[in-house]
Amino acid sequence: MQLVFIHGSGGSELVWKYQTGHFADAVAVTLPGRPEGEPLKTVPEASQWLKAQADAHGWKDLVLIGHSYGGGIALQYALDYPDDVAAIITVGSGGRLRVHPDTLQLMKDMIDSPEDYPASLDESYQKVDPAFAQALRERAIRQGPAAAYYDLMACDQFDVMDRLAEINKPLHAIVGTEDVMTPPKYSEFMCKIMQQADMTVIEGGTHFVFAEQPDAVNQAIENFLHRELKGENA
Repeated sequence: MQLVFIHGSGGSELVWKYQTGHFADAVAVTLPGRPEGEPLKTVPEASQWLKAQADAHGWKDLVLIGHSYGGGIALQYALDYPDDVAAIITVGSGGRLRVHPDTLQLMKDMIDSPEDYPASLDESYQKVDPAFAQALRERAIRQGPAAAYYDLMACDQFDVMDRLAEINKPLHAIVGTEDVMTPPKYSEFMCKIMQQADMTVIEGGTHFVFAEQPDAVNQAIENFLHRELKGENA
C-alpha cells in the first residue's frame, strides 16, 4: 500500500510536511509548472500525469490523499484507473470545484503583475503555525501565480458529481467547520452518494485544516486506514 499526498491549487509537496513526517513511506507529489515543466490544464491531465508517476515509481495499491484540487485529482484517478486504487481520502474537496470568475480573473491578472501575488496568500495561512506559514508563502512566491491560475482553471472545469457512484472504493472526507471554499456540504454529498464513504468534521478548521490541526487530521487518516485497510502502514 502506498500513501500518495496530492496538493491543492498553487501548492507543492511542502504543504503536506506534517503528514509525510508522520506516515512512514508516504510520498507527496508536486505537479508540473511550479515553475519547472508545463502546467497541467485539466484534472484528467493531472490524473494521467499521476498515473505516469505511479508506474515509473512502481507504486501499488494507492491510497490517494488530496487537498481541494488534489482531492479532485484523486477522484478522477479512481474513475480512470480503479484497479490501481485501494482507497481515497479527500481534505476540503468534492466532486465539483467551481471557482468564482472574479477569482480566476484576479489570478490571471497576477501573472502579468506578480508583485500583487504575495498579498493574496496571507488569508490562507492565518491559522497555520507562523514559521510554517512563512515557508509556504515563500514557496508559493517562488512558484509564481501562473501555477495557481492553471490549477484554479482546472478546478473550475472539474465536475464528476454524476459519476461519484461509480467509485467503488472506500473514501474518507476530512473537512473543517470553517472551510468556506469547500464547505462540509461538499463532503456530505459524497458520503450520501458513494457506497463506502464517511467523513470527519474538524471543529474550527478552515480550507487548510491539515496544516492548522495536523494531529487531528493525521488521527482521522490513521483511524480510516486501520478501519478500512486493516492497519497496513498506518
